[in-house]
Amino acid sequence: MPISFLGINPSLRVPGVYVEISNSRALRGLFTLPRRLLVVGQRLTTGTQAALTLQLVTSEAQGAEYFGSGSMLHGMLRAVFAQRPFVPVYAIALADAGASTAATGQIAFTGPSTAAGTLYLYLAGYRLTLAVPSGTSAGAVASGLATAVNAATYLPVTANAASGTITFTARNKGTIGNALDIRLNYYAGESLPAGIGAPITPMAGGATDPDLSTILPVLGEEQFTEWVIPYLDATSLTALDAELESRWGPMRQNDGRAFFGTSRTHANLVTFGASLNSKHFVVAGLENLPAPGYELAGAVAAQAAMSAQNDPARPFTTLPLEGILPPATADAFITTERDILLHNGISTAVVDSGGKLRIERLITTYQKNANLAADISFLDLTAVSTLGYLRYDLRNYLLNKYPRHKLADDGAQYGPGQAIVTPSVMKAEVVGRFRQWEFLGLVENADQFLTDLVVERNVQDPNRLDILASPDLVNQLLVAGVQLEFIL
Repeated sequence: MPISFLGINPSLRVPGVYVEISNSRALRGLFTLPRRLLVVGQRLTTGTQAALTLQLVTSEAQGAEYFGSGSMLHGMLRAVFAQRPFVPVYAIALADAGASTAATGQIAFTGPSTAAGTLYLYLAGYRLTLAVPSGTSAGAVASGLATAVNAATYLPVTANAASGTITFTARNKGTIGNALDIRLNYYAGESLPAGIGAPITPMAGGATDPDLSTILPVLGEEQFTEWVIPYLDATSLTALDAELESRWGPMRQNDGRAFFGTSRTHANLVTFGASLNSKHFVVAGLENLPAPGYELAGAVAAQAAMSAQNDPARPFTTLPLEGILPPATADAFITTERDILLHNGISTAVVDSGGKLRIERLITTYQKNANLAADISFLDLTAVSTLGYLRYDLRNYLLNKYPRHKLADDGAQYGPGQAIVTPSVMKAEVVGRFRQWEFLGLVENADQFLTDLVVERNVQDPNRLDILASPDLVNQLLVAGVQLEFIL
């Protein structure tokens, strides 16, 4: 009997009709690569979830409950959920390092006020207001403001007032607190009440971050397509790049990209971006950003995950970063500055006419190959996302359709119904898959693909089939050059 049954014994003698069901031909469409977003950051002891525990999170409120209101991880999740992501979000918390210190900053108020007014304070991009009657002393302003800050438990700092000076202390210890922004006034029309002075001492003094590599054993082989990471030190980046490169490889095939956000001067961004070279890193950079860099990373990653879930090859341009207060107009990078950043591994964002921050272009930090030659093959995030999707789809298709098949040469005279595959049959399968990718706008140039496609039995292992496929990835319309030759 030529039919390859899975569970019906060919020597069965007991009378009856035995019907087995096979799903090897049931799946016709393309597989959907499930996007899963991972957020990594520090917790507070007020959170209910222990450190180094993977946790599914479905709302910002859960982020506050699980990891402590005002914690770094709570802020990151707040930014993620502000994008209304239709992807599963997981978080894993780190405790503050044992020998770490917390960053502090100050505002030294002078007064009293000579007219009634309102004080507008922005902490890490979040706005607080304080009514200041005429004649209010500097001490009263500092005390009133400290009360307002401490009542806003979602803020990443606490406050203490003494002798007209308010001191802010980061809730989480470590270097990340040094970048928390303190400013007075942001929008047009906002100003200090008359008679009030308020020199600011920026946050500083935070030291020693947790060891990022401690999360890796917890994750095991779980796949997360987008990782939100707050740390940008060399030790963390080296460990993370090694892990993501291993996941990208053919033996693990559970790849993902890490998203970072940072606020630095243009010169410092160029230097930092040029020092990186990973196809797994996406760094969004701005100058004098009110929001913490880790919240920027969360917003970008959430938008990228949703877009890639719908179409991994579609540009991320113009996607809004909800809830992220953009830099002031004077601090926004002009076109030539953003072009320099994009040539040095830094992704860019712009502010629209309504004051909303939007993604301009997402690139990886990959800039040179192993021979240190300039290489743009993995430059755009769309290229890496599309390749990950194509591999996922082809692999799952073949595993589902050919789960327990035998391998024979072309021309073998086997009976119909046999679980046998030949190189020519497999080649037709791969071509058919390409056609479906092409229909969805993921690849192009079918003639080239068919010409270059090689499917053959391995010369050393008779049980192995080798496939060489060269899909031409579809490109993105990012730049249009127009010359107007006018006539009078």
